[in-house]
Amino acid sequence: MAQEKKLYPLRLIDLQDTYGWGTDTFKLADLGYRDSIVSDGWLAANSLSDIMETYMDRVTGDHVFQVYGRQFPVQLRLIRCEGKMPLRVHPDDEIASQRYDALGREKLWYVTKASADARLCLGWTQKIDASELFAGLQDGSIEPKINMVPVKAGDAVRIGPGTVHGAVGSLEIVEVSESSALDFCVYPWGQPLSPDEFDDALTLIDALDFIDYGPYKPAEASGADKHGAKFLADLPQFTVRKFDLRDPLHITGGDHNSYAVYHCLYGKAAVRVELEGLGKLDYKLEAGQTLLVPAEVDDFILAPLAQTTSVLEVMTEYKPLDEPQNDDERGE
Repeated sequence: MAQEKKLYPLRLIDLQDTYGWGTDTFKLADLGYRDSIVSDGWLAANSLSDIMETYMDRVTGDHVFQVYGRQFPVQLRLIRCEGKMPLRVHPDDEIASQRYDALGREKLWYVTKASADARLCLGWTQKIDASELFAGLQDGSIEPKINMVPVKAGDAVRIGPGTVHGAVGSLEIVEVSESSALDFCVYPWGQPLSPDEFDDALTLIDALDFIDYGPYKPAEASGADKHGAKFLADLPQFTVRKFDLRDPLHITGGDHNSYAVYHCLYGKAAVRVELEGLGKLDYKLEAGQTLLVPAEVDDFILAPLAQTTSVLEVMTEYKPLDEPQNDDERGE
């Protein structure tokens, strides 16, 4: 019997959508209507959903697979805004499961580029109610109550369920979120919407009972791990860490019990692995590129190839119930 091939780091082909306000590029997706395709290696031309169907826990790890099954748990997008991105909102996991048989849409936005006048729209400047919101969306009087936050490259914002959000100006954002299509359009700024941008079945009326009507309160992760990486998000659904790589890091399965997604922000990096029959291989990452390291690849080196290199790392880490589950409980 032939020995089963071991999985390897997967490079995925970008899938880009263009709208009036900019572009939305899927770097990693398992959504059905958007499904990433592997670009090279013996799995080339296979979709992520097909790979999940075949290799299951070998991709995501035992504990992650027990929770999410054949659904890859996260997605990663690159958003380029040149104008006014429609305001949107998403539900939490409980509402998403009960109403739509889907995951919620916890998000992290990491700003990679921003003009001087760029703003993120994050909730409201003051408490409002549903009737005030509904009326204000019809005549535009809601605009002065939108919380407009100046941003710069390097800023990271967690966007929790119920927070109305969007972007205005010229900026680039890396979005990490749960693997879900549940974005409800709240306000398109009086501009026509692309027919493909939002699902017509996800209406504002459906979202009125889970929108947060209070003034916006930022939720930020803090602290660093043993490698000196900065936590940008530390959630049950996913963790996001930012590595400013100066020296190679040795990462083993005991560190995460999960897949790992690496997105190179700037510089160059490589995931170095040793595969049976192929020896030591470098899977290189240029700025803007994304690599999925399956859980089966449980021993590798993350190495910088340029003097100034920074990468985001995304995982869904196994956290037993008796371990801290959030930043307050961690004491960070």
